[in-house]
Amino acid sequence: MSGTASHDPLDRYARQWRYAPLGREGQERLQQSRVLICGCGALGSVIANTLARAGVGYLRIVDRDFLELNNLQRQVLFDEQDVAARLPKAIAAA
Repeated sequence: MSGTASHDPLDRYARQWRYAPLGREGQERLQQSRVLICGCGALGSVIANTLARAGVGYLRIVDRDFLELNNLQRQVLFDEQDVAARLPKAIAAA
């Protein structure tokens, strides 16, 4: 791991943009894209995490449900502190 800071935010995704079908242009399009995720339960939380790691520029998560302790084994975005805060899932995911 290098001690120098990267100045190009896309360097984080260098392996992805080297993939010919995506390329740097495709990664830039991902960074400019906007995605709405309805529900951040078991599937929605994994999708949100994956899209964020892929470089999607803007995610909006809509979910009116509140976290419960028995949700944590299947919802990867949250932990016990989020349950204790008694926040709606969409707020806790922010």
